[in-house]
Amino acid sequence: MSTAKFFGALAFMLLVAGTSLAETDTRQSVTSQGIGIARGGVGDGALSSDEFEVLVTEGSRDKTARAAVQQKPGSVSQSPNTEFWFYDADVQLFSDFDRDGYFYGIDLLFDADTIYTAADVYAVLYLSYEYGPWNEYAETEVFTIFGTSSNDEYIVETELVSGYPTGSYDILIELFDAYDDTFVASIGPDELSGLALLPLEDSARDAPASSGSTQVVVNSGGGGSFSWLLLLALLAVRMTLRPQAARLSK
Repeated sequence: MSTAKFFGALAFMLLVAGTSLAETDTRQSVTSQGIGIARGGVGDGALSSDEFEVLVTEGSRDKTARAAVQQKPGSVSQSPNTEFWFYDADVQLFSDFDRDGYFYGIDLLFDADTIYTAADVYAVLYLSYEYGPWNEYAETEVFTIFGTSSNDEYIVETELVSGYPTGSYDILIELFDAYDDTFVASIGPDELSGLALLPLEDSARDAPASSGSTQVVVNSGGGGSFSWLLLLALLAVRMTLRPQAARLSK
């Protein structure tokens, strides 16, 4: 087989492998969370590495999976819960190394209040890609809110590692009573414009352009077969070029 045909076939194999992985790749992320942690990047607080199913991009986003479970088919919608509510939420995006305007870091702060002196709760966070269905991307630990105090603001910082295509995302926060897992409050783009149209992508798509040199990065997480093919390709190039270099040196 000629050198041109060999590299053509090899390029096709790499393209097919990469496309297959992109279509079936699960979503991976790293999250830190807590009350009073430093903002601006994943670091302080409880740290976790999370994996979710493939991002759902088509269909209705009227309800999340968890909210739908609590409402029986054919039942009348429950009255709004007036015992819990969100006072505010704030989003800061970080990490855009290729400077294309799309970030892979989400710094989310929210303040939930209650009529009670204290209540144990937890929150579930969702992303909607291009106004598609809600996809869970993080869940907090159980934490305590104290009436209408502002000293119990909760922070969740997440780095999207893989499975999140470049585009506009909305964020939804749902609050649950830790005692019986009852859904008690939510806040999203309909209530707060700051949770809408966030330019995001995963870190695998945030590749800064090289300056003056070519760099090959092999990512072993979630793409084993493709990484092995890439290594074989580099080895094949090395084995092909070495005899040519030897002949030229004579």
